[in-house]
Amino acid sequence: MSLSTNPFPNDADRSAIWTMLVPRDIKAFVNADWSMVEGDFVADDFMGINGNRKDNPDSWTISYPTLADYRDEWIRQAREGQSVVYAEDQEAGIHRATSLTEIEITGERAVAHKKFDGAIKLADEGVDRLNWQTLYFCRKVDGQWKLTGFVGYLPYPMGSLTSR
Repeated sequence: MSLSTNPFPNDADRSAIWTMLVPRDIKAFVNADWSMVEGDFVADDFMGINGNRKDNPDSWTISYPTLADYRDEWIRQAREGQSVVYAEDQEAGIHRATSLTEIEITGERAVAHKKFDGAIKLADEGVDRLNWQTLYFCRKVDGQWKLTGFVGYLPYPMGSLTSR
């Protein structure tokens, strides 16, 4: 059962990218199970840019020059999330906060615009606020869409945070 509705039911390419970046990514993250998403990457063609929650590109950094660097941070964050005590289902909360309705495809390359805007209730009556956006870069490899990198941890909406 998916907790989100695929906005691309009649578009095989966009549907595949959406499935990779929304339900599969969220489930893997909540379970801290990298093996669920490991095959979604082009390992020798990967780079992750951290926007550092700044809208000024001068503040962005190559935090993940290799897939191994990104994998290690992804696992760290996922395990950290598992230690948080939520007052509601974490997976459902991430789905509720996630939007991916813009995917540009040109030939065998794509850019997917994933946005996070919501909160998950914590057991201590606080909230885990999700508010950023990521641009994912994809390439079709042997008929399958794969991730080659991203520019992530960007403010959402852009211009909503200070530039420096």
